Amino acid sequence: MSLNHLLAAALDDAGMSRAGLAQRVDYLGARAGLALHYDHTSVGRWLKGQRPRARVIELVCAVLSERLGRDITPPDIGLDTRTDGSSGTTLPVFVERAPALWASDHRQSTTAQETPAVTGMAAIAPVWEWENPPHDLDVSHRGPARVGAEDLEMLRGARGHYVRMYQQVGGLAARPRVIRFLAENVTPAVRGSYPDRVGRELFRAAGGLVAVAGICSYDSDQQGLAQRYFHQALRMAKASGDHAFGGYVVALLVNQAMYLKDYRQAIAFAEAGLRTAGPYLSPALAADLFAMQAKAFARMRHPTAARDSLGRAEEAYGRIRRADEPPETNYVQPGLVEAQAAEALLSLGDHRPALRFAEEAVDAQTHARGVVHRLATLTSVAVACHDLDQAVASASATLDAAQGMESRRLTDRLKGMHRKLAPHTGVPAVREVAERVETVLAMPY
Repeated sequence: MSLNHLLAAALDDAGMSRAGLAQRVDYLGARAGLALHYDHTSVGRWLKGQRPRARVIELVCAVLSERLGRDITPPDIGLDTRTDGSSGTTLPVFVERAPALWASDHRQSTTAQETPAVTGMAAIAPVWEWENPPHDLDVSHRGPARVGAEDLEMLRGARGHYVRMYQQVGGLAARPRVIRFLAENVTPAVRGSYPDRVGRELFRAAGGLVAVAGICSYDSDQQGLAQRYFHQALRMAKASGDHAFGGYVVALLVNQAMYLKDYRQAIAFAEAGLRTAGPYLSPALAADLFAMQAKAFARMRHPTAARDSLGRAEEAYGRIRRADEPPETNYVQPGLVEAQAAEALLSLGDHRPALRFAEEAVDAQTHARGVVHRLATLTSVAVACHDLDQAVASASATLDAAQGMESRRLTDRLKGMHRKLAPHTGVPAVREVAERVETVLAMPY
């Protein structure tokens, strides 16, 4: 059951509480001869996806119409369908509904914060819809303001800005800024006026920002929100007609599936990305998809498939020509495949080869966030190899590199690093660095 962000956004716009809406619905119902007994919990159920009776939906629309001074219909508040607009809808409907999530999230509404991650067909459908017809033949739109080249350039520049912020300070700090930009700047753009050609560029640029919102939400451990943003970005990728960008968004879903330990889905999504993007798939993205597949196979204890995927990742990485890559694949930097290989081999119990790859990954230059992840991986592999001197050195370097970052995922890495070090705290140097980790973990965000 998906949360009703449209109703939440309407309540926010009206400045009305759940209890206030319930009270007004009961009052209007009584005037119409209905004995209704709704309260704030009833409205809470509607916000969580439950649909009231048709007559009650009419009353809710009447209450909100009066309060907002404009006509509110069931589709306006998400009570004609169970979709929140991220998939399964026509593009015009998506354009009107998707920004409701951004507005609700920007206002930090309870509905947005409680968004659950969907599973089963609800999780698979957006990827299937991206892969298959019907395609958007005309993405033009008529709205209040004309969208031009300067708007597109602003969106592209904003994406680069927020990506750099995320890489330097983490998703917890960057997330509210990205969400505010979506609500205040991207919403009027996608609801504006543009012909088909401009519209495709607009969805490509806006989709890049929505994907960053998903990345920051994932990094903040708001997995349901992250998934919704990824699904929205995938719908925008379809509208843009950019298969390579769609493959990139699928890679984000693969990474999230890995974190959620849904390894079969990670493998299936990676295959979908590789298959559908096809000749449009950049070597950098292919390298990452194959590397994540390798980790998934390794976690499932399929060594032959894992090593085959690693080989494909290394081959794809060797074909990278940075000037030909889209901006989103800039994260596939030197050492990424080696870091992924180290984690896959560690899962397979091949500790010495894993150590070699982990050391190569750390030696390569990358952004600040990547440095922390690679050092944490090296620490885990070094402990597995009983090289405690190396483990202490890399753990200390991890803590130094993580200073100033606010990230739930990096916190998870530090917790995992501490678990690996804990059995060896009889060694003074290990105990000292383990205590440093504990101190960092005790710091509130």
